Amino acid sequence: MKIAIGIPARMGSTRFPGKPLAQLAGRPMIEHVIEKAQAADLGPVFVATDDRRIADAARATGAMVCMTSPDHASGSDRLAEAVREIDCDVVINVQGDEPLIDPAAIRAVVEPFTADPYLPMATLAHPLRNPDDLFDANVVKLITNAKGRAMYFSRAAIPFPRSGSPNAMQHVGLYAYRREFLLIYPTLSPCEAEQTEQLEQLRVLHHGYDIAVTVGDFHCIGVDTPADLARAEKLLAGS
Repeated sequence: MKIAIGIPARMGSTRFPGKPLAQLAGRPMIEHVIEKAQAADLGPVFVATDDRRIADAARATGAMVCMTSPDHASGSDRLAEAVREIDCDVVINVQGDEPLIDPAAIRAVVEPFTADPYLPMATLAHPLRNPDDLFDANVVKLITNAKGRAMYFSRAAIPFPRSGSPNAMQHVGLYAYRREFLLIYPTLSPCEAEQTEQLEQLRVLHHGYDIAVTVGDFHCIGVDTPADLARAEKLLAGS
């Protein structure tokens, strides 16, 4: 099974413009993400971007670069364009704002593909560590079925604690796709739940495709704001 790791990156973040090139421990954040992806040692690493400045920073690390359209609505759409040029069976989507992602998590997200040759997509989750996060809209929760497939993702409290304390799970925003499915993804029409929750993976469930969920003790801290960047800086300094 040929695996490629793609990192979609853009400069136009609403909450943190230019964050891929924000300085973290003296280097652009995108460099840290690329190094984590390379450390997973699964296959070639490429950056999909529409910005020459990001492309230059990526090439300095030895990563491949695929220049894409500036009009993509999501990282999955951007990777779908880029993967047309990549020879692989499975594509891992490592978000460009995950400089502290554990390479072990990157390796874990592809494991379900070895057991199911028809699986279209996979992701990760971990048990909710902070009970208050159940009601935090910035923390995405999910429910799986008996086969370990996602039933729903939500910013709301799921399952709702009507009786007792639920064993809630928190989604980790790391995805893997079979290449054929990733090429189909942009052709799927958006659904109401996706647009309401602002969660692109709900489009996949809406159209009847499976998402396998691997649950483990994963620690991934995304950088969405300058405050998150400062937190990541402290964590790197203490590691």
